[in-house]
This record gives sequence, structure tokens and C-alpha cells, in this order.
Amino acid sequence: MSDKVHSVSETLCRKSSRKHEKLIQLGLFTCALISVLTTAAIMLVLFMNSVWFPGENKAFFEYEEVHATEFATGTHWNPRLGDDGHFGILPLLNGTMIVALIAVLFSVPVGLCSAVYLSEYARPTERALLKPVLEVLAGIPTVIYGFFGLRFITPYVIRPLFEDLLGIPVGPYNVLSAGLVVGIMVTPMIASLSEDVIRSVPRSLREAGYALGATRFDVSARIVVPAALSGILAACLLAFARAIGETMAVTIAGGNQVTFSGNPLEPMRTMTAYMVAQSINADNNDPLQAKSVFAVGMALFAVTLLINLGSQWIMRRFREVYQ
Repeated sequence: MSDKVHSVSETLCRKSSRKHEKLIQLGLFTCALISVLTTAAIMLVLFMNSVWFPGENKAFFEYEEVHATEFATGTHWNPRLGDDGHFGILPLLNGTMIVALIAVLFSVPVGLCSAVYLSEYARPTERALLKPVLEVLAGIPTVIYGFFGLRFITPYVIRPLFEDLLGIPVGPYNVLSAGLVVGIMVTPMIASLSEDVIRSVPRSLREAGYALGATRFDVSARIVVPAALSGILAACLLAFARAIGETMAVTIAGGNQVTFSGNPLEPMRTMTAYMVAQSINADNNDPLQAKSVFAVGMALFAVTLLINLGSQWIMRRFREVYQ
């Protein structure tokens, strides 16, 4: 009798556990579906307001004044109805790319060296001290970084170097300051991701290098970093995409002025800064101006999507597999 009771209880437990597993699986699937649907909804909103809008309202590219060729190749940006409207996105794209490139040129060496030091050189006490500092940098609000660039980097770093020493005039707003503060912001991302990748390199590779008489620097530079190169490159691309999408720090420090120039000491406007400024100061009597925000957003979405896809391809293409 006791055996029958035991077998019945086991059967009930199995059925209950299967139900719980199905509920957990359904919950996980729902979360994944929400993520996919959210991305699809964002793409749909951008497409409907940029390319084609059903009903009486027009999308950005449905206006007669707007031409796709001018949008992609034009060097003047002043989206408005009338003869004085210009619809070339290159000034905004140019400012965005200059800020992102400056940020990456600053953050990649600093972040990668920090990751190598934390992984290969730092003692546990040093790592316990430095790791939280990087996390604090990642948690500082971006608006504070913007004012840091405006009130410290420009007057106390850039001006003494360019204006006092080289005689090159520097205004209070410039994309070099914006790029440097964004570089400081994305440095923790590169350092953290690169450290995780470097620490995942098998210890046997390090021991083999030491057995051949290599120094710690040789092992780090010639064995560990090349073995983790795919993950490091992917981390750098993700940081580049993060720099492209930065808004408040760039708006405050970069000057928010539409200019098409390669001089990093001039104020410029990025795509994200334009979207913020236009959302605040939109002309309700000019629907084309309001729709331009979605066109710029669609271009920004496409750029970041391509960069993210590129980082995924690099990880798959150059990933090292160890037994």
C-alpha cells in the first residue's frame, strides 16, 4: 500500500514539475517576444513617419520638397517648408561620426590597457579597488559629463593646449570636448567587456608562454590579447555605437550648431542633439520640421544597427575555439 502511495505522489510531483516548466518556458518566451515586438514597433513608427504614412498626414519623404538623394548627399540641413528648406543630413552625420571617433580614439587605449592590467597584473586588493571606480564612472548621469566637458575640459585642457600654445582660437563649445567626455563615458564599457573576454582565455595558454620563457608582458601582448581579439573588437564596436547614440553630454559640450566641417575645435550638432533640440523647439506650424526628427531617427537607427551587426559578425568570424 505504501509503495502505491509513493508511486502516486511521484507521478503527481512529475506532473506538477512539468506544469511549472511549461509556465516558466511560456514566461521566458513572452519576455523574448516583448523584446522583438518592441523593436518592431520602433521600426514601424520610424518608417511610418519617415517614408510612408497612411491617411492624410504625410511622412517626411512624401513631401515634394524632400528628395532622397539630397537627404543622403546634401551638406546643408534646414528642414522646413518653403524655398529656404535644405534636407542634407551629412552635417548631422558628420558631427556624430567626429564625436564618436574622438571618443573611440580616447577610450580604446585607456579601456584596453585597464582591462589588461585588471586581468593580468592587478593584485586582488587593487582589482577590488579599481573595479568599483570603473563602475562608478559608468553610473554618472550623462548631463554631468556634459557640464564637466564645458566647464573643465574646454577651459583647462583644450584651451591651454591649442589656444595658449598653438595660437588656435577655441570657443566654449567644440566637438573635441564632447568627444573626450563621451570617451570617458564609454571607457568603462570597453574595460569591463574586454576584461571579461581576456579572463576567459584558457590559463593553459598563459602557462605555455611562461614555460617557453616569455615575460608577463610578452604573454599579455602576444598571447592573451590576440586570443581575445574578436571579443575586444566587438567591445570596441559596441562602444562606438554607444558613442553615436549619446545625447545630453554632446548637446551641452558640443555646441549644437549645424556646421559641416572637419575641424574638431568648432561647434557641431549631432543627430541625437538635433532630435532633442527639435523636440523641444518644434514649430507647430511646420509639420515637415516635426517629421524630420523621425527621418534622422531612422538614419541613426540604421547606423547603430549596422554597427551592432558588424560586431556580431566579427565575434563569429574571428572567435577562437579552445578544447
